[in-house]
Amino acid sequence: MDGREASRSGQIVAELRRRIETGELAPGDRVPSTREITRRWNVAMATATKVLTQLRHEGLVRAVPGVGTVVGTGVSPGTVPPRDVPRTGAASSRKSGADRTLTRARIVTTAIAVADAEGLASVSMRRVAGELGVATMSLYRHVTDKDDLLTRMMDTSFSEWPFPDEPPAGWRERLELAGRMLWAMFRRHPWLAWALSVTRPQPVANAIPFTEWVLASLDGHGLDLQTMLTTHITLFNHVRGTAINIETEVEAEALSGLDADEWINTQVPALRAVLATGRFPTFERLVAEDYDFDLDDLFEFGMHRILDGVAVLLGETPS
Repeated sequence: MDGREASRSGQIVAELRRRIETGELAPGDRVPSTREITRRWNVAMATATKVLTQLRHEGLVRAVPGVGTVVGTGVSPGTVPPRDVPRTGAASSRKSGADRTLTRARIVTTAIAVADAEGLASVSMRRVAGELGVATMSLYRHVTDKDDLLTRMMDTSFSEWPFPDEPPAGWRERLELAGRMLWAMFRRHPWLAWALSVTRPQPVANAIPFTEWVLASLDGHGLDLQTMLTTHITLFNHVRGTAINIETEVEAEALSGLDADEWINTQVPALRAVLATGRFPTFERLVAEDYDFDLDDLFEFGMHRILDGVAVLLGETPS
């Protein structure tokens, strides 16, 4: 981070600190996320991350699962602790008490909350410890390292989406259910698609029911096990590959201040200049019709085309 960005970081911290100290932002109020900071103050994502990190180190804000970063409940006007003064006495006792009540579940839940609110890059052992008000080393009594923490984050995320006890009747309906559950999971946790690997799959116990569900849905229809597993991987990778764009688009919107439609509009003049050559008449007709891009529609279209192909493989007529 250069000097200008460092200066901007300090200015934003000072502004948010002032709003907290004066009560303009009350305990429990949501503070601007990293993406909101990049858009509002026109700074880089790294600068926005540094702003929230500094506020957390000062004990002014904390992450709340499913909400984001909020003003700490122990903060009220006139009670903000002096900056740059080591915390001792009661504060140290509180941290010791937090260490004693620390559990693996709390660590994982907090890490997921940070990832949901600010992206996977914001998750670190130090960051999670800060959110919990404990020493960083305390985390290592419950998780081996960051890789272990990430695996447990993925495992917990999958556990939120159990399959029904009574499955739908047909193989296609069962696979549609699995695909839509996975898509909803990635929508809820945009970082998850980035974290999961197809080429080097992690030992995520709660992800195995998804594999078993797809395999069992196809079993008894004349496919060998290898083809059944390849079908599962193909469907999974379609959902994951489409979902990767969710986090990318959120970050791009935060950095540019433009949503996808607004950004496309800024590219129209350059695109029309390319099409003016007359070399791409079919694409030119498409542009003239104003294609409506939607990730949910893209997911559904791809899933149905994959399942149509499976139907042909099974000797059935695609629906």
